Amino acid sequence: MKGLLSTLGARVTALTLAVVLATATVGSIAAVLLVQRANDAAAARSLAATADVAQSLATLATSPELGLARAKRALDGVQVQVAIVRSGTPRGTVVTGDPLPRRLLTEAVLAQLVAGQDVSLRVPDDDGQVFLEGRATEAGAIVLAQRRSDAVALGQDAVARMRWAFALVALVSVLVGWAVSRRMTTPLRRMAAAAGDLASGARDVAVPESGPAEVAAVGAALNELARSLAHSEARQREFLLSVSHDLRTPLTAVTGYAESLADGVIPPEGVAEVGRIVGAEAARLDRLVQDLLDLARLDAHEVTLTMAAVDLAGLLASAEPVWRRRCDAVGVAFGLELPAVPLVVTADPDRLRQALDGLVDNALRATPAGRPVIVGAHGEGAYAVLEVRDGGPGLAPEDFPVAFERSVLHERYRGVREVGTGLGLAIVARIVARHGGTVAARPAPEGGACFAITLPVATPIVPTTSPVGQ
Repeated sequence: MKGLLSTLGARVTALTLAVVLATATVGSIAAVLLVQRANDAAAARSLAATADVAQSLATLATSPELGLARAKRALDGVQVQVAIVRSGTPRGTVVTGDPLPRRLLTEAVLAQLVAGQDVSLRVPDDDGQVFLEGRATEAGAIVLAQRRSDAVALGQDAVARMRWAFALVALVSVLVGWAVSRRMTTPLRRMAAAAGDLASGARDVAVPESGPAEVAAVGAALNELARSLAHSEARQREFLLSVSHDLRTPLTAVTGYAESLADGVIPPEGVAEVGRIVGAEAARLDRLVQDLLDLARLDAHEVTLTMAAVDLAGLLASAEPVWRRRCDAVGVAFGLELPAVPLVVTADPDRLRQALDGLVDNALRATPAGRPVIVGAHGEGAYAVLEVRDGGPGLAPEDFPVAFERSVLHERYRGVREVGTGLGLAIVARIVARHGGTVAARPAPEGGACFAITLPVATPIVPTTSPVGQ
C-alpha cells in the first residue's frame, strides 16, 4: 500500500476518492433512511386509504352482507390480501380471506374490530414486515394486508438508482482527482528531471515558472539555483586558473635558480643573492598555501572559535606597535583612532586580530610612501565598527560590492599594482561572518579605500569554546 501511494499524484487521487466516498457514504445512508421512512409512510397511508374506500363501499350497500361482498369484489384488482370478519361472537369469526391476513389476525385484533374499532398495524412475519389495516362494518370488518416489500417496491427502485448514482459520482471523482493530480504534478516532475540534470552536471537548465504559486516558487528557486551554480563554477574555474598562475610563478623562479646552482653557473659572489630570492619565493609560496588552507578550513567549518568579551580599544592598542613598525619600514604614515567610549564585542581575539592584520596588509600593499594608513574603531548604535582606511589609489565604484570575493580584485589589478594572493579579503569576510558580523568596502576620506568590520556590541559573557558557525 505504501508503494502505491508513494507518488503525489496517487495520494491526491486517493484523497479525492476518500473524501468523495466518505461524503457519498454519509449522504447515501441518510438518503436511504429518509427514502425508506418516506416509502413506509406512503405505503401505510395508501393501504389505509384503500381500507377506507372498502369500508365506505360496505357501508353504502343495502345489507351488511352485500356490503362486505361488494368491498371484497372491489379489492380483487388491488395488490393486497383481504380477509372478511363476521360479527356474532365476542371475538368475531374470519369467514373468508387470503392466507396472510388470516394468519396475522390475533384474537385481540379480532375483538377490537368486532367492537367497532379500526386497526392500523405494522406486524412482523416470516418474510418481513406486513402493513395491516382493519375497518369495522355493520356486518363485521374488512381487513387488508400488504407485505412491506410489495408496498415499497417503487421506492426501493429509487434507492437502487441512488446507489448507482453515488457509484457514478465516485467514479467521476476518481477521474477528476487523477486529472487534477496529473496537472498538479506535471510541473513537479519536470522540476525533478531538471534537478537530476543539475546533479549530473548540466547547467543550462530552465523550467517554466508557472502553475500554482507554490509550484511557481519552486520553479523560480530551481532556476536561480542553476544560475548560481553556473556562476559559482565559473568563479571557481577562474580562481583555479589564478591560483595555478600564482603557484607557477614562484615555483618557476625556485626551479630555475636551483638548476643554475646545480649547473654551477652562479658565481660565488651571487650565491647569497640567489639564496635570498629563493627564500622570498618560498615564503610567497608558503603564504599562498597557508591562505588556501585557511580559506578551505573556514569554508568547511573546521576552525574553532574561542569566544570571549573583547575590548576593541585594548585590541587596537596592543597591535599598534607592530602595525606602526611595518608602516614606518615602507614610509607610510600610520594613524590610530581609538573609540571615545569602551566598545566590547563577543569574539575570538586571535581570529579578530587575524582579520585586522589582513586588512592592514591589504592597505599597505596599495598605499605609496608618504600616504597614510588609519586603523580605528567607533560605535554606531548597537554595533561596533572597525575600520582600516588608506590613502592609496582606491577602487572603482564597481569594485566595492565584490571586494571581499576571492580573487576578484586580484584578477582586476594584477599587473596594474602590487597584489597579494587574492585570498586575504575573502578570509577576512569568512572570519567576520563566523562572528555574526558583516564586512563592507567604500571610499575613504584619505583618498583610498576603507574596509570596515561591523560587529554587535556585546554584554559581558563567560568565555566559551565552540566550533565555527555555532
